[in-house]
Amino acid sequence: MARRVGSDGLRTAAAIREAALRLIARYGYEAMSMRRLAEEIDLGAAALYRYFPNKQAMLFSLLKTHMDDLLAAWDEARLPRSAPAPQRLEAFTRFHIRHHLPRAEGVFLSYMELRSLTPANFDVIEGMRQVYEHDLAEILADGAKAGTLIMDEPRVTARAIIALLTGITTWYRESGPLDPAKIERIYWNIVARMTGVETREAMACS
Repeated sequence: MARRVGSDGLRTAAAIREAALRLIARYGYEAMSMRRLAEEIDLGAAALYRYFPNKQAMLFSLLKTHMDDLLAAWDEARLPRSAPAPQRLEAFTRFHIRHHLPRAEGVFLSYMELRSLTPANFDVIEGMRQVYEHDLAEILADGAKAGTLIMDEPRVTARAIIALLTGITTWYRESGPLDPAKIERIYWNIVARMTGVETREAMACS
């Protein structure tokens, strides 16, 4: 049985989130009970409910924390809008991969358990997802307008790119033959071809 997490509130809340993320990713939201979660971290059920009154509150907290972290990190990594669109697109592509590869369980929840949110909670998370998607669509639209990127529809292309990049978390393994740097390079070449970017790497791999 796991060691008690101690009385520190922040540390206990973090331990609860980590255990919940692990259990939901493994068994699914419906199959995970609050009692099972309490047992996972050797915490009394009554104490657990002081942090999260119910499963829905816990799931919402997990998904919102995931999106808060993503948007905050992207704000730090993004290039200014004055930068050329191809450079901004490459920065987005590489950022998305770097940020999500070590967060496969959070990515899984973000896509597979949205359906388990209440309508009000779903609207909050979906709104945050749209902010992130809009930033990519803006890059693509700016590039299309400047003639440095080529695509049929920026918003649809943005969704396609995000789906492509996020899918890496379903197959990537640290023990596999590809390291993160090589994955970034390969996927940037794919995105470059999708959007008409001329790069030496893309041309060399064609």
